[in-house]
Amino acid sequence: MANDVPRQPTTSRATGRPGDASPFALGLLLRRAHWRAAAVMAEALGPLGIELRHFAVLIELVNRGPTMQRDLTTATGSDKAGIMRVVDDLERRGLAVRKTVPGDRRARAVEITPRGLELFDAAHVAAEPLAERLVAELESDEPERLMDLLTRIAHTADSEP
Repeated sequence: MANDVPRQPTTSRATGRPGDASPFALGLLLRRAHWRAAAVMAEALGPLGIELRHFAVLIELVNRGPTMQRDLTTATGSDKAGIMRVVDDLERRGLAVRKTVPGDRRARAVEITPRGLELFDAAHVAAEPLAERLVAELESDEPERLMDLLTRIAHTADSEP
């Protein structure tokens, strides 16, 4: 009876190992690369007293200026409760402030403080040698090529800005 069942062509199974030819290989590699990059960023941010989730909000505030808290939720891939905790942390540390929005008493815009901007700049200085370590195994022109390729993947025409 088993001989009567047509055999499906065997496809590669995702293993996450180098040389994996499955359709999941790219996603698994990106995930592993993300873990390494996140560990490097955490190493840079830890001595400054913040985590990557805090820095993600600071990035948005630097790029956008004062931003509605609900917009930070979307921009950082967080949820409403999570972004509230992060903004609370940033406020406690004096790195950001919530301000009322004219015309809407309930809405709050989050704004980076001068102290937050100083920490943002310090994080970049601290991350520089660690980021170099992250790409140390690449040839001299490859980090730039990698950034270009990842930018094209991350910022496709149908993705959010």
